[in-house]
Amino acid sequence: MIYNSVRQQFPRLCATQEALRAKECCPAWEGDGSACGASSGRGFCRDVEVSDQPDGPQYPFSGLDDREKWPLVFYNRTCQCAGNFMGFNCGDCKFGYFGQNCNERRESLRRNIFHLSRSERIRFVSYLNLAKQTVSADYVVATGTYLEMGNGSNPMFSNVSVYDVFVWMHYYVSRNALLGGPGNVWTDVDFAHWAPAFLPWHRVYLLHWEHEIRKLSGDTSFTIPYWDWRDARECAVCTDELMGGRSPQDPDLISPGSVFSSWRVLCSQATDYNDRGVLCDARAEGPLRRNPGNHNRNLVERLPTSAEVEFTLSLPDYDTGAMDRSANMSFRNTLEGFGDPRTGLGSSPRLGMHAALHVFMNGSMSSVQGSANDPIFLLHHAYVDSLYEQWLRRHRPSPSQYPGSNAPIGHNAEYHMAPFMPLHRNREYFISSKDLGYEYSNLLGQRLAESLHPYLEELQAAWPWLLLAALCGGIVAIAVTAAVLTAKRRYGGSSFLPGRSWKNLFSLPERQPLIWSNDTEETSHRNYQTAM
Repeated sequence: MIYNSVRQQFPRLCATQEALRAKECCPAWEGDGSACGASSGRGFCRDVEVSDQPDGPQYPFSGLDDREKWPLVFYNRTCQCAGNFMGFNCGDCKFGYFGQNCNERRESLRRNIFHLSRSERIRFVSYLNLAKQTVSADYVVATGTYLEMGNGSNPMFSNVSVYDVFVWMHYYVSRNALLGGPGNVWTDVDFAHWAPAFLPWHRVYLLHWEHEIRKLSGDTSFTIPYWDWRDARECAVCTDELMGGRSPQDPDLISPGSVFSSWRVLCSQATDYNDRGVLCDARAEGPLRRNPGNHNRNLVERLPTSAEVEFTLSLPDYDTGAMDRSANMSFRNTLEGFGDPRTGLGSSPRLGMHAALHVFMNGSMSSVQGSANDPIFLLHHAYVDSLYEQWLRRHRPSPSQYPGSNAPIGHNAEYHMAPFMPLHRNREYFISSKDLGYEYSNLLGQRLAESLHPYLEELQAAWPWLLLAALCGGIVAIAVTAAVLTAKRRYGGSSFLPGRSWKNLFSLPERQPLIWSNDTEETSHRNYQTAM
């Protein structure tokens, strides 16, 4: 459905013909009715300032793509928020802050999905489905370029669900550049991959996704869980309880026992859009596809190992050389998957780390532009973000390690991330997650406590039955004791149980098996180690 009065993760209030032609996105905050909440000191409508630092040579054009110098093609004035306020109208709080006045600092915890309790897993899946089924109240997506919109005279936007806003964003930031006409595209460009902004961009993406789920569900404690895929031999999260098992009718589809089997994807037919020289029209294109493990093994041998993760984390330089897929000994390039995770050499013929998981999934996840259609994308990137966080804490890089110039277009430090509204600069997320209000459980030294959490919750649910069993056991014990004492008084002087005392009645006979042999001890220890 085309919506002709809205906006590219575009706020609805900024997608009107009036806003587009004025090139201004400064909506009123509903709290006081003033633009950007200015009357309450939340923010002000200001000119957008963009960096004039040179980009790398990978994209040799200028003025052809709407993402260049984001967001100037669409807007040159936006809300700039003060203090702890954030949002396209300064109506939200900065990441890590809560409350009506955004003065409540709180740290959220992202946890291993296998350490969630059953009820927490059910809640997570239900939130995903709620987001997929609920039309976004705040955002719409662009289905045409600014030129196709007649420079704002004919807005071209579409309503999509909360979940699909983020699917579209990932498509839009990674799509080919449209140079005009069918098939006339530039493929060596990506404003969120293949270069330094890969990790900061996806960090912001996950933070906004968490924020939208909290608003939609009312659950301010919600966090995205992560899947630690090191040394995995199969897709452990591909079960009907979690992200959907394999369909017995078609191995490329999701099991009908999973809610995800009914999901429909969008913006996944990149080749078709490129051939026609158009943007994704945001229409449903078919079912979610996934066939993990049945991938091209010439491209990806297996999922990453613990040793490969450790090698990647040991690399001291964030990015190197041309800062693209050819970068050698680059932490970013190796983690993204284009540097060999055993040697650190760029332009690897086989993909590793982050990219290996995408290929391994062998379906919707395997296309860069359509990968966010699969909800496993969130679990995967949460873990990738945790590795980014480990590297930041281990190496403590100076802000100058993030390149200020000559990175591929969209990736310099001062570049605003496309297509986010509100605006974020790449360098602002080259910082610890703790400064952004969240932490990872595997970085807290809480692995044991976290692992026990689901069992403790189940125990809490079962405690009334355990209490009842204990009471019944106590009653039975009292009754048995009373019966024994009564019998002892009655038969204490008689020949009842001749040759044995009451003391020995309930004792075990002293036979040799109570003394462990060496063979028994060795067997016991061997099984214990195997169980570990």
